[in-house]
Amino acid sequence: MHLLEQVFAIISVVNLILAAVLIFMERRNIAATWAWLIVLLFLPGVGFIVYLILGHKLSKKKLYRLQEGEFSHFRAAVDKQKLLLVSGDFPVHDPAMERHRDMIYMNVVSDGAYYTQDNAVQVFAEGEPLFDTMLEDIEKARHHVHLLYYIFRNDELGKRLVQLLAAKAAQGVEVRVLYDAVGSAALSSRVFRPLVAAGGEVAAFFPSSIPFVNFRVNFRNHRKLTIIDGKIGYIGGFNIGDEYLGKSKYLGYWRDTHLQIQGNAVYMLQARFFLDWNLSSPKRMQESPVYFPVIGELANGVGVQIVSSGPNSEKQQIKHAYLKMIYKARKKIYLQTPYFVPDESILTAMKMAAMSGVDVRLMVPGIPDSKMVFWATHSYLGEMLKSGVRCYLYEKGFMHAKTLVVDTQIASVGTANVDIRSFKLNFETNAFLYDTGMAEQLEELFLRDLENSKELTMAEYMNRPIHMRIKESLTRLLSPIL
Repeated sequence: MHLLEQVFAIISVVNLILAAVLIFMERRNIAATWAWLIVLLFLPGVGFIVYLILGHKLSKKKLYRLQEGEFSHFRAAVDKQKLLLVSGDFPVHDPAMERHRDMIYMNVVSDGAYYTQDNAVQVFAEGEPLFDTMLEDIEKARHHVHLLYYIFRNDELGKRLVQLLAAKAAQGVEVRVLYDAVGSAALSSRVFRPLVAAGGEVAAFFPSSIPFVNFRVNFRNHRKLTIIDGKIGYIGGFNIGDEYLGKSKYLGYWRDTHLQIQGNAVYMLQARFFLDWNLSSPKRMQESPVYFPVIGELANGVGVQIVSSGPNSEKQQIKHAYLKMIYKARKKIYLQTPYFVPDESILTAMKMAAMSGVDVRLMVPGIPDSKMVFWATHSYLGEMLKSGVRCYLYEKGFMHAKTLVVDTQIASVGTANVDIRSFKLNFETNAFLYDTGMAEQLEELFLRDLENSKELTMAEYMNRPIHMRIKESLTRLLSPIL
C-alpha cells in the first residue's frame, strides 16, 4: 500500500510539472489554462494523457503552403479591393450597405475575404428541399463536383449521394470528396469504393496513422461545402446523413439553415476547398481556370463575403466578424446557435447591446444533442437574461442553425457555432450577407421559429433545480475546452 501511495505521488507531481511547463510555454488563453489545470488536478496521470491528445496546439508551419504563383490573381484582386475601400472609390451597389464598409474592409484585411456583389442566394431551412436541389445540381454537373463535410454517414442519404457521384465520375466528371476524420470516425473507406472505382477521389482531413488514437482530434474540419462546376456553391449547417432529414429517433425534426450561392462568391468557396484538399490529399489540385470559370455578372445581386477561420490562424476571423456585427447593431440582433459557449468578448458585446436598448434575442436548442454543452450553454443564459437579452429554447426538434441577423441589413450563415471551439479550434467557414432582402428573409425564419420555442424567463431560470445548477457550474469551468 505504501508503494502505491509513492507511485501515485510521483505520478501526480510529474503530471503537474509537465503540464505546467507545456501549458504556460504555449501561452494559451488564461481561461483555457485554468480549465486544463482542473482536468489535470482531478485526473492525475490520465489528465496528462488527455492533454497530450486534446490540449496541444497545432503546428502551423506546414499548413496551407501555396506553390509559387497559386492564387496570385486572387491576391492581386484582394489588394486592389483594399485600396479602393480605403480611398472610398469602391462602389457599393446597395446604398444601405454604405454604413458597413468598415466591416467589409475588416474581413478583406483579416482573411482576404473578397467582397462580391453579383450573387443569387437561396435559403434552405429543411433537409428535404436542400438535398433534392443539391442532388439535382450535381446531376447537371459537367466538369467537377467538390464536397467537403464534417460528417458523412453511410446511411440512406449517404449511399444515395455516393451512387450519384459515382455515376457522374463514370461520365468523366471530376469528383472529389473530403470528409473530417473525427466527425466521420465511424465511416469506412469501403463506402466510397463505387466512387473510387469510377474515377472519383476521396480524402480524409487529419486522419490518424495510429489506430484508435488521433493526436489532432481537437482540430476538426467543421466545414460543410459543395461546389459544382465552380458556378454553384452550398454552405451552411447541414451535414450528409439521415438525421439531417429529421429521421433521428432521439432528436426528431431537424431545423437548420443552408445557402445555395450562384455568383462570384463561389470562387471563394472553391479556393477554400482547394486549400483543404491539398492539405489532405497526396493528389494535389492544380489551379486552373476550369475551376474558376467566368460567371456572368448579376445586376442587383446579393453582396457576399466568404470568411474562414481555424487553428492555423490567431486572428479568429469569424469571431471578429460576429463582434463587428454585434457592435454595429442599432435596433436588433437575432442569433441562433446550437451551442452557446461564448468567450468574454462575445458575452460583453451582447450584454452591452441589450443594455443599450438593442432588441437582442438568442435562440438555442431546448432538445440537446450533447448534455455537457447543453449544461454549459445554460450557465450563460442567466447573464444574458440579467442584461435584457431575450432567450428562447427551440422545442420542435433539434435546432442546428448558425445564423446572425443585425438590423435587417446584414446577416451570417455558415458552419461556426457561437462557442470557443468554433472560434479557435475548428476549421470553419461562414457566408456574410450584405443585403436587406436576405436579412429580412432570415429574420422572418427566426420569428417563425419563435412559434416553436419557449421563452426562458428570469423567474424560471432562478427556480431551476439544484442538480442543474451543479451541472452548469461544473461544465462552465470546462467550457474553454469543450
